[in-house]
Amino acid sequence: MSEDSARQLEAFLQRVPYIRFLGMRAELAGDEMTAVLPFAPHLVGNPILPALHGGVLGAFLEMTALAQLSVTQPTARIHKTIDVTIEYLRPGRALTTYARADLRKVGRRIANVHVEAWQEARDHPVAALRGHFLLSAEG
Repeated sequence: MSEDSARQLEAFLQRVPYIRFLGMRAELAGDEMTAVLPFAPHLVGNPILPALHGGVLGAFLEMTALAQLSVTQPTARIHKTIDVTIEYLRPGRALTTYARADLRKVGRRIANVHVEAWQEARDHPVAALRGHFLLSAEG
């Protein structure tokens, strides 16, 4: 990824207020982007476990997909979510959560994206997202 990709990613992260609320950030290494969600007490949905709120995990996955699209399909506008399906596979514990998006197919107007989130080991995901996103036109 180039400096331009890093700039596009940072611009996206700064434009979405909910990303700032979550405390989400992203790291670029070569051609891979890894989204990072540091644990924070305001993200807990079940204080007895404690476990991350399901809406937080879902939003983190969706924002990861949109961040990846902002890098690979740069435009002045933010791409829009058409639909998403989220699979909650394990409780999101009070740990830092990571996610990577895989662009399965990118057409002229629609992108099909798969995202997985994990905490301690990538081969034990806590949640996954499959979604379709409407790509914004230039301008």
